Order: sequence, then structure tokens, then C-alpha cells
Amino acid sequence: MKRPFDFLVSLVLFTSLFPIFFILAFLVKLKLGSPIIFKQLRPGLNGKPFNLYKLRTMTDQSDGDGELLPDFLRITPLGKFLRKYSLDEYPQLLNVIKGDISLVGPRPLLMEYLPLYTKEQSKRHQVKPGITGWAQINGRNAITWEEKFELDVWYVNNRSFLLDMKILFLTVYKVAVSEGINQPGQVTMESFKGSNSTVERGHG
Repeated sequence: MKRPFDFLVSLVLFTSLFPIFFILAFLVKLKLGSPIIFKQLRPGLNGKPFNLYKLRTMTDQSDGDGELLPDFLRITPLGKFLRKYSLDEYPQLLNVIKGDISLVGPRPLLMEYLPLYTKEQSKRHQVKPGITGWAQINGRNAITWEEKFELDVWYVNNRSFLLDMKILFLTVYKVAVSEGINQPGQVTMESFKGSNSTVERGHG
């Protein structure tokens, strides 16, 4: 039931919202240049890698050594707006249509995090990742990695169609009120370096 639901809802949303996406893509092209779509390898079901799509929200500015500048220096007002209302996530509907991810599930993080998870935390990969999830409606980026992973594993152990419906409805509310977008004092989520060890400049 989950896969047909994901496919049909994503297809309807993708086609009906495409005019809005076209306008946003034009603005990204105008303000940030190419590429319009940010593509990054992420782990899917059982850690199998796939390319995740997002609207670009940052510039490619680098320092004298060719290293990217910190996130807070590269993100633009347009990028902040896109993230505030989760509009940068729109291209992920294509990921759902393709079957890479689900509408609901643990967020797909970075490939480099895979060896850092504890055995319990790695259970989050026993289901397909999602555009939104239990952690996203219970703190999103305003909670710690450990809290986020606990919520992800709770979802894996308690998932159901009714729970997915609850998460989807609450996601709409959370996006509308722009709750939990960033950690306090951070533009994005800190990088995960293993439990009890984190540093700045990550991707949530």
C-alpha cells in the first residue's frame, strides 16, 4: 500500500506544482547560476546509494585554498527562503517516483556517516528514507543527532500507514510555521562525527 500511495501522491504533487517549481528554478538560475539542481549521493534502503535531488540554495564560493566557505557565508536570502518553507525539497518528488525514497521515512543523510552509526542507529536504514519523517515533526534540526536517530529507529519499529498519514499532516503544519529548521546559532545541522562527537558545517 505504501509504494502505490507514494507513487500516486508524488506524481500528482509533481505535476500540479510544476509551474511553481519552474518559477523557483528560474530564480535559482538568476541568483545562483548553474546547476539549478543540487545532486548528492545518499544512502537508501540498506545503505544502497542513490542520487538525491534538491534545489540549489548555496553559492560555490571558496577561499584562497579552494576550500568551500562556511555554510552561513554561502547561503543566500533566496536559499534561506527555500529552506524555510522546504521548497528546496521539491525535486525529491522525482526520487519518490523513481522509488529511491518514500514520502515518509528517516531522512537520507551522508554516505560518510554510515560507518559512524551504532548498531542501534543503523536500523534507520532498514526502511526506505523519506522526504519527511518522525524526527522531522519532533524537532527536525533543533534536536541532537542522538535524539534524531532515536526517533528514526522508533519509526522503523512502529511504522504503519496511519502513522505515515499523521506525519504527513503534521509536516504541513511544521513547514507552515517554520519550526525546527536550524539548530540554534547554526545555518544547517552540524556534521555527525559519531555519538558524543560533532563538529560544525554538516548537512541535515
